[in-house]
Amino acid sequence: MNETTSMKVSDLTVSPGPHCHSGARISGSSYDFMLALLPAVIMGICYYGFDAVRVISASIASAMIAEALIQKLLKKPVTIADGSAAVSGLLLALILPANVPLYVIIVANFAGIIVGKQCFGGLGASPLNPALVGWAIIRVTKTWAGFLDFDLMLINYDTGFILQYPLAVLKAKGPAALSDFHLGALFLGQQTGGIGASAIVCLLAGGLYLIIRGTIRWEIPLCFLLGVTIISGVFWLANSTAYGSPVFHILTGNVMIGAFFLCTDNASSPVNRWGMVVFGFGCGAMTVVLRAWSVYPDGVVFACLLMSLFVPLLDKLKAKQIVPHPVELPPLGESVEERTA
Repeated sequence: MNETTSMKVSDLTVSPGPHCHSGARISGSSYDFMLALLPAVIMGICYYGFDAVRVISASIASAMIAEALIQKLLKKPVTIADGSAAVSGLLLALILPANVPLYVIIVANFAGIIVGKQCFGGLGASPLNPALVGWAIIRVTKTWAGFLDFDLMLINYDTGFILQYPLAVLKAKGPAALSDFHLGALFLGQQTGGIGASAIVCLLAGGLYLIIRGTIRWEIPLCFLLGVTIISGVFWLANSTAYGSPVFHILTGNVMIGAFFLCTDNASSPVNRWGMVVFGFGCGAMTVVLRAWSVYPDGVVFACLLMSLFVPLLDKLKAKQIVPHPVELPPLGESVEERTA
């Protein structure tokens, strides 16, 4: 082999997969997400009635309109048919109260789609999940933050369960005040919260469906739940009179929708296995830390946003590559045994 046809192993550059097109389409992934979220949507409508339908419809429509308008203004192809904007709108709706004003939904979706997605180049180039950006803008805006106070917003609904946000009760009164919240009821979605975020059993079933379908990888959801369990367990063992149990943290707030649907956004999550492991665990751990030490009862959204900032660094975490040493072959007609003798 002459020098022009030889190639050194050290000259090869291997990047994280995928390296070839599998035939999957963005629209297929988006429709899988919406189908997986359908049970949570149905449960939210059963509890909150027409108000839930109003919020979900307005959120999906405003997200699609925002994407179409900004693409028109930038003279780019309109891609709302791929379903990605609809998924963003649906996810935002499911973590909002059922009676949030329509103008807040519209502003949140326009901000999420334009600032969190299209300003960075659109689908696949955005470093942050648009639904999370829209929610965070509501939360940090002083005049709108009260719209995410579930205890005040949902007090007039006849749902058949306690109209108190479990995480707000834990934050204000400690674990001693949680005796009225039964873990079985929490698992079945009988708790105050976002329209679909409190439907724990439905979100778990939908998340497993996405994993089986291959739409999302299992590393991020599993490590997210492990992060919540381990870190909350450390807090609980250190002081059970001040911090909630790991099971309580898993079954409340946005943990389940965060693990399977918010953190698994392709554009804002790592692409290699070790990056996914660190990202998922970091989101879960940060969630518990924010719940314990921040002013917010739930920390899932801010935890996901903070960890998304480290995705470019996490993408560099790769398994150590073993480069084989070149084997020098003996001359023709001479065996290896004869040469080493």
